[in-house]
Amino acid sequence: MSRDDEQVGGGREGGPPEQLALIRESVRKASVPRAKPRTWRGAALAGELPVARVLVDKGVLHLDRYFDYAVPAELDADAQPGVRVRVRFGAGRHRVRQGRREGGGLVDGFLVERLAESDYSGPLAALAQVVSPEPVLDAELLGLARAVADRYAGSLADVLQLAVPPRNARAERRPSPAPLPPPPAPGPGSWERYERGAGFLAALASGGSPRAVWNALPGPEWSEELARAVAATLASGRGALVVLPDGRTVARVDAALTALLGEGRHAVLTADAGPEKRYAQWLAVRRGAVRAVIGTRAAMFAPVRDLGLVALWDDGDDSHSEQHAPQPHAREVLLLRAAQDGCGFLLGGVACTVEAAQLVETGWARPLVASRERVRAAAPLVRTVGDGDLARDEAARAARLPTLAWGTVREGLRHGPVLVQVPRRGYVPRLACAACRAPARCRHCSGPLEGQESGAALRCGWCGREEGGWHCPECGGFRLRAQVVGARRTAEELGRAFPAVPVRTSGREHVLDTVPGSPALVVSTPGAEPVAEGGYAAALLLDGWAMLGRPDLRAGEDALRRWLAAAALVRPQSAGGTVVVVAEPTLRPVQALVRWDPIGHAVRELAERAELGFPPVSRMAAVSGPGEAVAEFLGAVDLPREAEVLGPVPMPVTTPGGARRPGAPPPGEHWERALVRVPPGRGAALAAALKSAQATRMARGSAEGAVRVRVRIDPPDIG
Repeated sequence: MSRDDEQVGGGREGGPPEQLALIRESVRKASVPRAKPRTWRGAALAGELPVARVLVDKGVLHLDRYFDYAVPAELDADAQPGVRVRVRFGAGRHRVRQGRREGGGLVDGFLVERLAESDYSGPLAALAQVVSPEPVLDAELLGLARAVADRYAGSLADVLQLAVPPRNARAERRPSPAPLPPPPAPGPGSWERYERGAGFLAALASGGSPRAVWNALPGPEWSEELARAVAATLASGRGALVVLPDGRTVARVDAALTALLGEGRHAVLTADAGPEKRYAQWLAVRRGAVRAVIGTRAAMFAPVRDLGLVALWDDGDDSHSEQHAPQPHAREVLLLRAAQDGCGFLLGGVACTVEAAQLVETGWARPLVASRERVRAAAPLVRTVGDGDLARDEAARAARLPTLAWGTVREGLRHGPVLVQVPRRGYVPRLACAACRAPARCRHCSGPLEGQESGAALRCGWCGREEGGWHCPECGGFRLRAQVVGARRTAEELGRAFPAVPVRTSGREHVLDTVPGSPALVVSTPGAEPVAEGGYAAALLLDGWAMLGRPDLRAGEDALRRWLAAAALVRPQSAGGTVVVVAEPTLRPVQALVRWDPIGHAVRELAERAELGFPPVSRMAAVSGPGEAVAEFLGAVDLPREAEVLGPVPMPVTTPGGARRPGAPPPGEHWERALVRVPPGRGAALAAALKSAQATRMARGSAEGAVRVRVRIDPPDIG
C-alpha cells in the first residue's frame, strides 16, 4: 500500500486504511462463510450426481481400485468424467468435520464417472480441485488401460501414466485445427508387388478390418507402403495408428505421409517433440481434429477416434518394450486394441518374429508376402565366410578379415558406399558344441547352460541344475566353445586398409540418418545403420558369433533380424549389391539370410519352441529380487496348478559405475531370478495370481520387501 493510500484511507490518526475496513465490514455482513478450498467444509454438494468416482494416482497394487468423493456445487460444471482432479488421500475415519472427511495429502487422479450415491457407507471427502476441465480419459482408453494392467499384472494408475501425457496449460488453451474431410483412396502403388497387397488396401478403403502379417521386401519403399495403408484407412472415414521403433523411422514415414496426403492429416507423437508440442498433438488427436497418428512406443495408447487400423513396424526391436511399470510391449497393446475396437491390424517388417508367425499359424492374421521371384529380384547377393574359411585364409589370420570381404569392399567402393555392421560391445556368448555349434541346453528345462568361475560342472541359467556329463544331442560331441571377438579392432583394420576412403561411424553416441551415395566406409552398430542415397553397393556383417552366441532364447531370431535390416539397405543383386556375413554357413539364421527366408526361419523356431514349451507358445513370468524375498514370494503366491517354477538362479552382479541393463539389480546387490511357466490359455491366471500376491504383501505392511521383488510378465530376455 502506498503512502497516498494511507493518507486517504485513514479516518483518524492511527485508524485502519479504508480498503481494510471495507474488507472487514464485508466479512461481518456475510451470512454464510465461504467454504475452505480443497476441504469444502460446509459447502453444498452438487444437486445431481453428487458422487465422483476417482482413480487415484498411487500406482501401488493394493490400491488398484476406484475411490468415491463428494462433488461440491462450485465444481459441478467442471467435474465431468475424464478430467484431471486433485483429491485428499489417506485421511482416517475419525477426521470428520461438518459431515466431510478431512486430512490426508493431495494427490492427482482422474474422474472416472459421476454417481447418484456411493457404495461407501461413511462420510466422503470432497474433490479438492478440478485441475482442468479438458476431458483426457474416455471409456475406450480406460478399458484399454485396464486390459493392459490385467495382462501385465500391473496397476491401472501405472498404465495411465504411460497412456496420458503430462498436462501443459499453454497447449491446452490453444484450440485444435478443424478436422479435414477424408482424402480420396490412394492407388495400390508398390503394394502391387505383394500377392494380396492391392486387396489389403482396398479392404481398408472400403471400411473393412483386415488383419495381416506383412513381410516387406528389401529397399526403402516400406515407408511409402505404410503411408498408403494409412491413407486408405482415412479414405474410409476412420482413424489410423502406426507405432515405429525410433525417431529415424518415424521421420521416414512422416515424410512419406506428407508427400502423399499433405500437411495437417496426421500427428507425430515422439519424445523429441518436447512436452508442449507433443501434448498439443495429443490433444488434437483426442479432440478428433486429426485422425492419423505415427509415433514411437508411447503412441500405442494414442486416443484415435473411430480406429480403423493399428500398425506396428519391426516388432522384434527392443525399443517396443516399455521399461516403466508394468512394462507392456507395443505389439501386445495393439493386439488388445484390435480386439477391443474390431479394427484392422498390420504387423510389418523386413524380418519375421516368432510371435508374428504364431498369429499366422493360428489363423488370426493372414500373410502378406511377395512371390519368391520378386524377393530374389529385390534382395542382394548374400555370401558367407565360416570358421573353416577363416582357418584356411592367410589374410584373415593376419588382418582379422577374410579375403572375400576384402574383395567385396574393394569392388563395392568403386560404385558407392559400403556398410560395415559391427556388433555392440558387451555381448556375452553362450556355450555351444565346438563341432556343430548347437547351443548347449539343460536336459531338464532346455535352458542355456553356463560355465562357472570355478571351472566345475555346467549350470542351467533357468532352473539352476548342474550338468556334469554334457554331450551334444545333435552330433554326440563333448567339447564346448565360447567365442569372444574384438569388433572395434576389426573396424580399425578396415580404416587403415583403405586410407584414401572416408570412414563414417554411426552408433550410440552419434547416429546418422542418411549418408551420400559417394564411396565411403560406413561402420555402424546394429540398429543404427543410416540410409544411403541409392543404396549401399555392399555390406559386411562381421563377427556373427558375437550375436548368435548371446545367452538368450531369441539370439538367432534377433541376429537374423539385424542382418536383414542391414542387408535391406543394399542394392539388389541385379545392380551389383553384395552382402558378406562372417558366420558359420550351416547355422539356421545364416541359411535364412542366404535364402532371404525370414518366414521359414520363424515357422521352424515356433515349432521348436512349441515342442520345448518356450514362449510365445507358453506364457512366462520372471520374479527377481534378493534370494530370501524371492523365496518368500514364491511360497506365498497361489500359482495355477499347471505352473512350473524354474530356479531361482543368481543374477549377474551389477558393478558400481558400470552400465546397468533394464531390470538388473542395483549395483553391488546379489539378486536371484525365478521363471514361472504356464501352458497356453493360462497366462491370465498366472498374471492374476502374481498380482494378487504382490498386492497382499503390500497391504500387510511389508512394503519394503514387496517393492524389492520385481515381477515381469513376458520378459524379453529369458536366457
